[in-house]
Amino acid sequence: MTDLRYDVIGIGNAIVDIIGRCDEAFLAEVGVAKGSMRLVDADEIKKIYSSMGPAIETSGGSAANTIAGVASFGGRAAFIGTVADDEFGRIFSHDIRSVGVAFNVPSVSNGTPTSRSLILVTPDGERTMNTYLGISTNLIEAQLDLEMIQASSILYLEGYLFDQPQAKAAFRAALQTAKTAGRKTALTLSDGFCVDRHRDEFLALIRAGVDILFANESEIKSLYQTESFDFAAEKARSDTKLAVLTRSAKGSEIHFEGETIRIGTFPVSEVVDTTGAGDLYAAGFLFGYANGLHLETAGRLASLAASEIISHTGARPAVSLQELARQHGLIS
Repeated sequence: MTDLRYDVIGIGNAIVDIIGRCDEAFLAEVGVAKGSMRLVDADEIKKIYSSMGPAIETSGGSAANTIAGVASFGGRAAFIGTVADDEFGRIFSHDIRSVGVAFNVPSVSNGTPTSRSLILVTPDGERTMNTYLGISTNLIEAQLDLEMIQASSILYLEGYLFDQPQAKAAFRAALQTAKTAGRKTALTLSDGFCVDRHRDEFLALIRAGVDILFANESEIKSLYQTESFDFAAEKARSDTKLAVLTRSAKGSEIHFEGETIRIGTFPVSEVVDTTGAGDLYAAGFLFGYANGLHLETAGRLASLAASEIISHTGARPAVSLQELARQHGLIS
């Protein structure tokens, strides 16, 4: 068996976030539902960008944010995703490596640009995403570093990447590689609209052996087509070994072997930007789980990371999560 070198390896979209503030009237003007994530083409993203106010550019992508969070906790982390040989691709590659994440996928030069997401943040901190997927959805099985997957305690897969046939094939190959090596596998549902597009395939993946399922309340209810969170949670409990479900201000629930562990939120003085809250929640939980901590402690690390990320603009930690966790007595 390959020796473990990483706590978590993530596979997902490699995206550069362009974050700006707006009011709800602007959302109506560009025709997007508040709090949603929609896919747009190159022309649409240029149109929105030209009409939005000042913005901050920072590397993002859901699984990439999670993996950066694992590294901030002091975890050993790696990422697989596709970028183009362009300015945004170089920004993404530099940023993720600079926080200690192993990222070895060569950039691609085929004329398709690096993915980017225009994130519009309203005064209440809610984020609305307009994402041009660009080259990130072109991930193919040949780009997978199978040895790196085998050397990782947990394989973490991002639901957003599941839109293209070749990416689906890469997902399944990665899952099989991890399972054969005796590693744990995790999937995040990513977004309610993403669930609507891929419900049956997600359920098949989960039931085929995903060990850890991450979802927020709207995503898990969408997956099981119900308005009842409790019903959806019970279904998730029967379909996977470990279901980790977030409920915004209500906290989160961890469902494992008939047990439900409820985790409260950490208070913040002001919710500035909810971008990346779920991503960093997953980071805290995966770090704790990979390092053998009790599920409740892993959940508290997750909640702590989520509280840090919503206290500032951007989806990457502004402070060391390792030091923050030590201050709260969660790790030594």
